[in-house]
Amino acid sequence: QVDLVESGGGSVQSGGSLRLSCVVSGHVYKTPCIGWFRQAPGKDREAVALIDSDTNIKYADSVKGRFTYSYDQEKKTLYLYMRDLKPEDTAMYYCAAERADPVYDYCSGSSPNYWGQGTQVTVSS
Repeated sequence: QVDLVESGGGSVQSGGSLRLSCVVSGHVYKTPCIGWFRQAPGKDREAVALIDSDTNIKYADSVKGRFTYSYDQEKKTLYLYMRDLKPEDTAMYYCAAERADPVYDYCSGSSPNYWGQGTQVTVSS
């Protein structure tokens, strides 16, 4: 079991910055792929920043150059640094973890097994 607790959301004006945090606990070693997703009202959930078990980080095209993913192994905390925020970034943000495939010892991060409760980010124009 893995528990994920997000924090850091809030309301900012367009062009502002926020840092989201996600504290990970439990069998973290079994879930090497921990990433960020978001869901805006009326839209499907989308991947924002993912890391695979080869430590390759992939960003959504809409956030490239503005968002930065990082993970502090000592603190077991995932971060999402967001700058130059836009109204279209308004969404509930979730961190999520995926177990590695036991045969191939690989995960892409795109099919999480565990989800946090989410933190709301609202960007006003």
